[in-house]
Amino acid sequence: MTKITPARRRLSIALWASAIAAAVLVAGLALLRPDHVPAGQAVYRGDADIRSEFSLLDHNGQVVSQKDYAGRWQLVFFGFTHCPDICPTTLAYMGNVLELLGPEADEIAPLFVTVDPERDTPSVLKEYVANFHPNLIGLTGSEDQIAEATEAFKVYNEKIPAETAPHGYMMAHAGHIYLMNRKGEFDAVFLESAQPAEEMAEQISMRIAKEKRTQ
Repeated sequence: MTKITPARRRLSIALWASAIAAAVLVAGLALLRPDHVPAGQAVYRGDADIRSEFSLLDHNGQVVSQKDYAGRWQLVFFGFTHCPDICPTTLAYMGNVLELLGPEADEIAPLFVTVDPERDTPSVLKEYVANFHPNLIGLTGSEDQIAEATEAFKVYNEKIPAETAPHGYMMAHAGHIYLMNRKGEFDAVFLESAQPAEEMAEQISMRIAKEKRTQ
């Protein structure tokens, strides 16, 4: 029988809390502005106080902020490189979406923001993100800078002691992907498990096309 340690129990509770928080966020955004989304559709729009606002280091060690990606859509996911499942699965999914978008992917800045700056240095992130897509950008910074970024995006994350994990801890975090428009304003939130990559790519492509029609 597998022994459930107090640390593992706390991590499990935190991960469940993360999942519940993500579900509440998604449901809340749907209520804010459903835009006639069909039942079962896993793409939601809303006007919640979610904004692209940060000052961090990219995986090349350069200081960047949301202003460096102005004029491009942003696809933003928060996680960490020691994540055993959700992060690699979601990043691979994002990479697939970018491939499906073809040339339109050049209009998007795909950002992976770590919630574990203690371990995720620029060099660690550079090696990690290269596994998923050549356009993927890893972002890190000080604990305060990461806290400011997670607050701006309203992302749940928590450091959980875990004896069997590297350095003795894990990071519990929400697993949604944010789509921000060219002004850095919230447009939509996605969950990797909620729709196939083809559907998410189609949703993004439709937004880009609609934007161009109204210009």
